[in-house]
Amino acid sequence: MPDNLVFAGTPGFALPSLRALVQMGMPPVFVLTQPDRPAGRGRNLAEGPVKRYAIEHDLPVRQPQGLKDPALTSELRELQPAAIIVAAYGLLFPPELLDLPERGCVNIHASLLPRWRGAAPVQAAILHGDAETGISLMRMAKGLDTGPVFARQALAIGTEESAGSLHDRLAELGGELLTRFLPQILDGSVDAVPQDESRATYAGKIDRAAARLDWRLAATDVERRVRAYNPRPGAWFVLDEAIVKCWRAQVLPGSPSRHAARPGTVLAAGREGIDVACGEGVIRLLELQRAGRGRVTAFEFADRRVAPGTPLPA
Repeated sequence: MPDNLVFAGTPGFALPSLRALVQMGMPPVFVLTQPDRPAGRGRNLAEGPVKRYAIEHDLPVRQPQGLKDPALTSELRELQPAAIIVAAYGLLFPPELLDLPERGCVNIHASLLPRWRGAAPVQAAILHGDAETGISLMRMAKGLDTGPVFARQALAIGTEESAGSLHDRLAELGGELLTRFLPQILDGSVDAVPQDESRATYAGKIDRAAARLDWRLAATDVERRVRAYNPRPGAWFVLDEAIVKCWRAQVLPGSPSRHAARPGTVLAAGREGIDVACGEGVIRLLELQRAGRGRVTAFEFADRRVAPGTPLPA
C-alpha cells in the first residue's frame, strides 16, 4: 500500500479524516493547512484544529500563504504523492496540483453531490428542508466540486438538528467513508463516476445579512434559518435597536396559516417562549442572546422586556 500521502485541511471538519489516516497506519508525509489566523477578543494568532492534531502526532506541517507557492509545488513534484486527501482546506486547488498525484486529489465533501456544491452545503441542506444529506468522496477537478465521485453515504437530517450538530456527524462520517474506500481508490479498484450536471445545485458562502430573520417568511422557513445558522453566524433580529441572536425556535403546532397581526408582531410571551407572527404560521422563540451576554431561555429574556403586541422589524 503506498504511503506517500499528503493531507490538506484546516478546520474541525477535517479532523476525523486525518485521524482515520493515522489509525489506518497511513499517516501523511506532511499536512497542508492554512496559515494561523487571528482569533478571539485579543486577535492573537491561533493554530487551526488540523495543525494542532498534526503537531500532537508528530506529523510535519506546511502552511504556505497560497497553493501556488513555488516551494510547495516543488516539494510535491519531488515527493510524487499517490494522492492528496482534502477536507475543508478552504482554497481552490490550482491545476498544477490537481494533476500531480497519481490518484489525484480526493476531496471529502459534505453533501450528496451533485447537490450542494460549494462552500456551505451543510447550511444549505437545512435551509431547503432536505430530508437527508451525506458525504461524497470525489476526485477533484478544475470546477467547483465538479469532479467524478468515488463513493457517497447518505445521512438523515434530524427535524430539530442544527448546522453544528449535523456538521459534526458529517465530519465523522467522512472519516468512516475514507477508511472504507481509500484503499480501493489507491489500488484503482473503484471507479469515479461523473456527476449529473443537470442536477447540480450550489451553496454559496454564508452571508451574515442572510442570517437576519425575516418574519414575512413562513414560520417553517424562519425555523430552518435558526437551525442552519447555529452556531455561525447565528440567526438574529433587532429589538430596541439592538441585535438579538436566536439559537432555538420551533414552529407553533396548530397555528393558523394567516394572521390579522402583521408579521413580526409578538403574539404571546410567557414561560413556554415568545410567539411571533410570520407570513404563514407562528414561530416560538426558545433561546435568545443579547450582544455581550449569555444565552437565556426566551422566558427569561421576555420577562419585563417583551410584551404581546411588540413589533419586531423584518
